Amino acid sequence: MPLTMAKPGEPNEIKKIGGKEETRKFLLNLGFVVGGVVTVVSEIGGNLIVNVKDSRVAIGKDMAVKILI
Repeated sequence: MPLTMAKPGEPNEIKKIGGKEETRKFLLNLGFVVGGVVTVVSEIGGNLIVNVKDSRVAIGKDMAVKILI
């Protein structure tokens, strides 16, 4: 399921990162790697604030749907 459907506060393992090569590289640079753990902190209007690799990152809904957990 896409990251947008994750419950806040619940750690999830990243299974796959979709999208174009450019998008995947961007997410990889932010710390989103297959097998990594991501936790949704909050959701505002479809946009997410997540914890990934001990960092807090804000991503838009368009990016969040490409991250499968």
